[in-house]
Amino acid sequence: MNPPGYQAESVPAQMGRNDGFTGQPATSTRVQYTTVSISTDPPKDHIIWSLCCFVYSNPFCLGLAALIYSIKSRDRKMAGDLQGAQGYGSTARNLNIAATVLGCILFIVFIIIITTSAK
Repeated sequence: MNPPGYQAESVPAQMGRNDGFTGQPATSTRVQYTTVSISTDPPKDHIIWSLCCFVYSNPFCLGLAALIYSIKSRDRKMAGDLQGAQGYGSTARNLNIAATVLGCILFIVFIIIITTSAK
């Protein structure tokens, strides 16, 4: 996995350099460049997860907020602003996690209340 925002760079590597400290005549300096190109993966917008949280578990409107941030992330990605898209996608992911956890907790509490009140 590549770190986000990593770009290709050229790094000079010096070879065959003699500064003349050994008493031998100085030779020419040869510089070799190595270019590393690494493609970056586009940031994730978590739109499907946001839709599921919006439709199925929407406690405190967290699913709606996650959906809004997912759409903003997708818009930023299409505009070419990968930093902004990554920020909005991260916020959408955090809201989706909160909505999923709260939805599961509320569902479990609801099941416990139903089973204990039936006795």
